[in-house]
Amino acid sequence: MQTSSSSLVLRGISSMATKALLADLTQAYLAQTGVSVQIESVGGVDAAKRVQAGEAFDMVLLASDAIDKLIASGHVQTGSRCDWVRSPVAVAVQAGAARPDLSNEAALKATVLASPTLSYSTGPSGVYLEKLFERWGIADEVKARIVVPPPGTPVGALVASGKAALGFQQLSELIALPGIDVLGTLPTDVAFITTFSSGIPAVIAGDVTRMAAVQSFLQFLASAGVEDVKRKQGMDWL
Repeated sequence: MQTSSSSLVLRGISSMATKALLADLTQAYLAQTGVSVQIESVGGVDAAKRVQAGEAFDMVLLASDAIDKLIASGHVQTGSRCDWVRSPVAVAVQAGAARPDLSNEAALKATVLASPTLSYSTGPSGVYLEKLFERWGIADEVKARIVVPPPGTPVGALVASGKAALGFQQLSELIALPGIDVLGTLPTDVAFITTFSSGIPAVIAGDVTRMAAVQSFLQFLASAGVEDVKRKQGMDWL
């Protein structure tokens, strides 16, 4: 029996970086089309593992490299990847704390070396920072100062509580948190932008109605009409 698209409830999974943005966009889409889209936002690594384990989703919204891996493993349909938003990594300190110099790469390195504690996420931004510290030759020196955020705990919350003096995370995850001052994005010479992409799980390939409904929503996410919503959440558009 065919189900009308207006009565469909679509279910997806995303990383935490796009949680607030997707909350805004799914509400806008519901108002515009009557189609309900429910997105569960968890850690990116956990999200990919759940898709690989065969959990039923209509869409997956993760960093582009994670989507590519899911396509390669056959869990996401080939050709379904769509890049829909970019997110820069930003830096934060506790509200009212001294604002260190982040004007260029050398200044950022000095700030990291001077920080008694620092924290970053386990996602793409964290992987990038680890490689940056290795390139600078300071990975071993700062290792003992790194505060690893527990699952589900934003880096900004560790900074706000004073557990980490310096925090690195997607701007979208820092921008609305209380108790911190966002200093800005990484300096231009070492800026890191994560591209977030969508993909359609292989398990729904045979459901024509659901496929069409998912494709319509994913086209909406990538459309020019939602650029202002993305900017409000600290993200850029493609």
